[in-house]
Amino acid sequence: MTTHSPARRAFSRSAPVRLWEDGFALDPHRYYAALGAQGPVGWAELAPGVPAYVVTDRRAALDLLHDTESFSHDPRPWEATVPDDSPVLGMMRWRPNTLFADGAAHVRYRTSLADTFDRLEPHDLRARVHRAVRLLVGRVGPRGEADLVADFARPLMALVFNSLFGLPEDASDRLNEALGTMMEGGDQAAEGEAEYAGYVLELIAAKTERRGDDLPSLLLDHPAGLSPEEVTWQVFLTLGAGHEPTANLVSNALSRILGNPDYYSTLTSGARPVMDAVVEVLHHETPLANYGIHFARRSMTFHGVWIRAAVPVVISYGALAHFAEREATGGRLPKDASHLSWSAGPHACPVKQPTLLIATEAIERLTQWLPDLEPVLPRERLTWRPGPFHRSLTSLPVRFSPRSPDQPGESP
Repeated sequence: MTTHSPARRAFSRSAPVRLWEDGFALDPHRYYAALGAQGPVGWAELAPGVPAYVVTDRRAALDLLHDTESFSHDPRPWEATVPDDSPVLGMMRWRPNTLFADGAAHVRYRTSLADTFDRLEPHDLRARVHRAVRLLVGRVGPRGEADLVADFARPLMALVFNSLFGLPEDASDRLNEALGTMMEGGDQAAEGEAEYAGYVLELIAAKTERRGDDLPSLLLDHPAGLSPEEVTWQVFLTLGAGHEPTANLVSNALSRILGNPDYYSTLTSGARPVMDAVVEVLHHETPLANYGIHFARRSMTFHGVWIRAAVPVVISYGALAHFAEREATGGRLPKDASHLSWSAGPHACPVKQPTLLIATEAIERLTQWLPDLEPVLPRERLTWRPGPFHRSLTSLPVRFSPRSPDQPGESP
């Protein structure tokens, strides 16, 4: 990604706020403040030369998320205006899936996904997470040190989601690398997108030929009658949306927990549930910071701002959290400040509960196996991956007493 030494760059009210530059990862609150100074809807760039409106006001966000008459999720009119090599196309390109569909097509795709994920039994999903945690603790436990991003959160999601989608464990590294590259939206984003698409295409080709006990097979056999191509793009969406943001949710939560020893002790003692830490991240440091992308069906005024058709209108979940914190009193958020990390309206996340179960079980199981995790760096010295869409740690180094899941008496 191109860098411009932006950490202390002064913002101009007339210039777009550049969410693609490295300074956004370093200090997103400065960028959110600059956007908020423009009003409920700010003017930004998602990549060099790719402008977007960014919604930073909660009321405006809710109005947008519920207004299917004025706004569409179909990006094809916008796609015609951007170069084929734009680094954000991997995250924004039209595909026949529930994220980019409106009306009847959206209902058909969303219903098939919701029905399929409803078939997941919580005890089965919990067991898959436990097996993955045990495997990863077996790898790092004897060392007494680990990077909870590279050694835990990301490979854990690859193991769990490969299991759910009928892929072998040895394909995990390929999935991790492709998704991470695509999400960052940098110079290699197109390669990451192509690699990830190939990964999914191979999977659906195999399941079309021979079904298994997995989510793609259930989608192929769903009464909605999705074609193999349609199933491919539902899996492209759900595998990516499940893996990357959930990995970031886990690592962001662990960084907040370990950065506060008193908080950590209440979790490991069982006095406070892990869910508290996960919900705290969704409120304050949501892993998918800027997304919920819409397009005005026609040029119009929205919350006092003239919105042009075929220009992305992005919901900044990160900015919503930033401004909610600023308005908090007595250390508590206002009653109406419930986070919008799951979005809202017809496109609200249809698989919220499985995601929460994976994240909470992963953290709970890890801290049971390794109860004396100690961060190597203070939280303010941790670094974050670049990119306009996510809030994602590059690493989270920790130390702990060496141990193995096979040690007698060590099973949680």
